[in-house]
Amino acid sequence: MSSEPLVLGFDTSAAHCAAALLRGPAVLASRFEETSRGQAERLMPILEDILEEAGVTWSALDAIGVGIGPGNFTGIRIAVSAARGLALGLQIPAVGVDGFEARRAPGSLAAIPAPRDQVYAALPGEAPRLMPLLEAADAARVAGLTFAPEASPAGLAQRIAELAAQRYPDTTEAPAPLYLRAADAAPARDLPPQMIDG
Repeated sequence: MSSEPLVLGFDTSAAHCAAALLRGPAVLASRFEETSRGQAERLMPILEDILEEAGVTWSALDAIGVGIGPGNFTGIRIAVSAARGLALGLQIPAVGVDGFEARRAPGSLAAIPAPRDQVYAALPGEAPRLMPLLEAADAARVAGLTFAPEASPAGLAQRIAELAAQRYPDTTEAPAPLYLRAADAAPARDLPPQMIDG
């Protein structure tokens, strides 16, 4: 039996469900599905398929890594809630990994595509924020960094699992969502019900 940790990483922060199972540096199984809806219904079956493919059970896991955002409000909540519930039930650590860490490459601006020609960007020395695509490209140029927010998220779950494997022995807090903008939810247009005295 290997002494390397068995870590499950997953992410639903955009229009996808991504998951990877690692034992040490070896990827035992991975899945990536593009999906703009139904992430809550697809995530657990995908995770179970990965475990089955690798021939392991939930109880064999040493840790869970989860993408905490930024990204789609509902997608982030789905993954973080699943990770927290699994960690509690399995009594193992869940490690939150933000999208900037998972995508950061030397010499490049950590940027994540966002709706309406915007990106979530982590400029050097600044707090991450939502900004127009052209503004982020200019900021990257001024800072002498390359800029490629279109990078494929297909390897995202593997990177999340790798970072979780490094951090889980020291993790004491449950993962929390990283939101950089408000939810895209419009208030209800229906009038509230009227109360009738009777």
